[in-house]
Amino acid sequence: MFFNGSVLNNNLEGMMIVEANQMRGWAHEEVIHSLAKALNNHYVFPDVAEEMGNYLEHKLVGKEYEAIKNAEAFCEQVTYDLREISKDKHLKLRYTEQEKSVDMKISEKEQREEYLLHAKLDNYGFHRIERLAGNIGYIHLRGFHDPEFAGEAAVNAMNLVANTDALIFDLRNNGGGSPSMVAFITSYLFDSEPFHLNSFYSRANDVISQSWTLSYVPGKRYGNKPVYVLTSHRTFSAAEEFTYNLKNLKRATIIGEVTAGGANPGAVHQLTKHFGIFIPDGRAINPVTQTNWEGIGVTPDVETTQHEAYETAYKLALKHVISLYQDRNEYGFIVKEAENQLKQL
Repeated sequence: MFFNGSVLNNNLEGMMIVEANQMRGWAHEEVIHSLAKALNNHYVFPDVAEEMGNYLEHKLVGKEYEAIKNAEAFCEQVTYDLREISKDKHLKLRYTEQEKSVDMKISEKEQREEYLLHAKLDNYGFHRIERLAGNIGYIHLRGFHDPEFAGEAAVNAMNLVANTDALIFDLRNNGGGSPSMVAFITSYLFDSEPFHLNSFYSRANDVISQSWTLSYVPGKRYGNKPVYVLTSHRTFSAAEEFTYNLKNLKRATIIGEVTAGGANPGAVHQLTKHFGIFIPDGRAINPVTQTNWEGIGVTPDVETTQHEAYETAYKLALKHVISLYQDRNEYGFIVKEAENQLKQL
């Protein structure tokens, strides 16, 4: 419906917004009923799924959502309610203005196309790769994208830092992604035969699959040189797996803040034309600890603020370089470079 040149009063405008929202298919009842069903069908812990569904239905019957007319606000409230019961930070209800099909095959195609566009615009998560003064490698990684598409970017990044003497992974703004990319990048950090890195239980198939490091990686492995991982309270999901794995394998020094605490992998399920939800349908099982970081996060080896994490790691890396070359006169230039940089920090 269109109006040309008319100025609507507040009451009429409000009525139109409500009417438009209803026409767009986000009636509270439809969303809640579909959501409760999806949780019961897919959520990794069936008993918790039932509890969440009952809680949402109870609030619906009590008309506690009735006053919420804004779709985004509705999503925020329902997400909050889900997490109140489950404590699962992966659960998130989303609204999109553009209509999406609830047919699974079409939905998967749409999700794939959206994912690929997002991944490319994100440069597959690799926002900055460089050699810092003192021959320190630095990779600012914002996401772990599927190696099927992001593998080339990962290879290029690891090749660029291959000749440095210490490496910093900056995951302070990394929201997660693909466990396969976690395994791919981790494989560069070990000169060893493939080994069991992590396991994932799937409710759908009631099976446990294993993630292993790779026997072959393109380019040069990083070997046993020092690795530092920077974290914040926003470091989440697959970024936490990468951090958790390396910490328990004693392969990296973790520096920064305790991470967010989301260990349950899953998928997006389209509930209506405008509402979808990410539902965890599995859980991670680390072979070293036999558990994971769900709800507690990963505690750093060196706890500091997210803002001080970079400088802290850089100082440790520079001191390593100075120690490595200080008795080798032919490499005095790199010692001087590292010492000069250390004075500036």
